[in-house]
Amino acid sequence: MSELHDLTALELGDLVHRRTVSPAELVRHFAERVDDVGAFVTRTTDLALERAEALAASMTESDHPSPLFGVPTAIKDLNLTAGVPTQFGSPTFVGYVPPFSDQVVLSLEQAGLISLGKTATPEFGSPCYTEPEGRPAAVTPWDRTRMAGGSSGGAAAAVAAGLVPIAQGSDGGGSIRIPASCCGLFGLKPSRGRVSGAPMYGDPVGLSTAGPIAHTVRDAAAMLDILAGRQVGDPFWAPPEAEPFLAACDRDPGRLRIARFVEPVIADAPVHPEVVAVWEDASRLLESLGHEVVDIPVPLPEAAVPVFETCWAVLTGLTVLPPGASEEQLRPLTRWLTERGRAVSGPQFGLALGEIRRVAAAALAALAPYDAVLTPTLAQPPLPVGALRNDADPMADFEAQKAFTPWTSAWNVTGMPAVSLPLHWTPEGLPVGIMLAARPAEEALLLSLSAQVEAAHPWADRRPPGWAG
Repeated sequence: MSELHDLTALELGDLVHRRTVSPAELVRHFAERVDDVGAFVTRTTDLALERAEALAASMTESDHPSPLFGVPTAIKDLNLTAGVPTQFGSPTFVGYVPPFSDQVVLSLEQAGLISLGKTATPEFGSPCYTEPEGRPAAVTPWDRTRMAGGSSGGAAAAVAAGLVPIAQGSDGGGSIRIPASCCGLFGLKPSRGRVSGAPMYGDPVGLSTAGPIAHTVRDAAAMLDILAGRQVGDPFWAPPEAEPFLAACDRDPGRLRIARFVEPVIADAPVHPEVVAVWEDASRLLESLGHEVVDIPVPLPEAAVPVFETCWAVLTGLTVLPPGASEEQLRPLTRWLTERGRAVSGPQFGLALGEIRRVAAAALAALAPYDAVLTPTLAQPPLPVGALRNDADPMADFEAQKAFTPWTSAWNVTGMPAVSLPLHWTPEGLPVGIMLAARPAEEALLLSLSAQVEAAHPWADRRPPGWAG
């Protein structure tokens, strides 16, 4: 008989619905699982048990707000959570407890999910590795000497190690897809405007959004159904779907025209031969499923890279530290990006915003004839902890991150939905993800295609060392 942590999030939700297991039993089971992957920065087991008991008392025979009702999850430490320490991965916010929750947290709570705590993130979610100051690095459970990726590294490590069945992440340049690839999971960055940024709206560029990290496509679709939706006051939004995203997973995507390229976008970076081989294998798999796969040139020009970097630096520079905190407490990379962002004038930032919109429009026009786009997720399998971080030379740190992640930020610029699928493990047992993107607001098609790929090449039963413990 399977252990509870062997089941998918949807299977656990079904057990709760049928009263085979209670929400409190699930909380206790997952809270008792301990792993040295650096996943959590704050545990909220007592609060989770209180919430589980309250949910059980509110259960009726038929009225469940979602298929994930009563299922444990975790909240990224970038998301404001009322009454729970939220530190944004930075020592400058140690002890900060928000008086309110953001819309992502509220949506998960309203659907009946139960958070077991806050997952690790690098300082302000900026780097693509999760090595928060004064805390253990988040590592992939496939090899605990190697990075879980970032900035949703704690969330991915928690799911991959079986500490929670599903978790929420956020993605401004690849921060869901990067750790999904490093941890052998399915990660989905939704379209721009699909998930509300209320009430803070802290990203005026429109790069970042919340999304799910899960073992299966169906689990991720179920969480997207919960997160998706417009709030009054949203500056932009994706059109609502006529049916749940979960239903799209059971639909044949039809014969699709899929563009592909392997040349790096934001850096002249070497691509590991195993990554190229997996990309070729994925192309053949898609063709075997009846799709047409077409080689195309890189749809974003090299001139877009400094524009993206300007916007990224300005976003870092927008952070306001709490009273009493000093910028000397910030990591060298954060200080370097902040200084770079502050050096950009208001008119320069306005020009950069206009240019990034034009770059996105040109890329979307070039990709319009295609239903999806295939690239690798990362240029390398997960690297050793510390391989990218360089406190002595923040510029070298930043360049190394670009070389590791030369494709992911392209779809943040265009606002397209994108996923990382865990289609391969190296001979050393390291996961390698492949990325698919679709036209804006076409998450349903992307999920349908992803589910088809998962059915043809299943991955969910593959578990890292130590899973059974």
